[in-house]
Amino acid sequence: MQITEAAVSHILTMMKEQGREGECLRLGVKTSGCSGLEYVMEFAPDANPGDQVVQIDRLRVLMDTNSTAYLDEITLDWGSGLLGSGFKFENPNASRTCGCGKSFSV
Repeated sequence: MQITEAAVSHILTMMKEQGREGECLRLGVKTSGCSGLEYVMEFAPDANPGDQVVQIDRLRVLMDTNSTAYLDEITLDWGSGLLGSGFKFENPNASRTCGCGKSFSV
């Protein structure tokens, strides 16, 4: 898994704005969306038993065991432009993605 510097910086800014400095980023996958699976991002105070914990730059990232296989080779990026801004998941294992980029299938 890779998280770009732009994404790390934006996540850390969000944590500060929400008073959640020092917490972790939890990444996961759930069954949902028009392509079958959907990415999940949330802040968490600490790891749950069985979580995989990865340190990326200044950010601790948590993944539950069910999501790890889907997130192994992703790149999470942050971008902004004329049409809006947001996080973008690039998953080389996805066989199909929806137009909004939030759901995928393998």
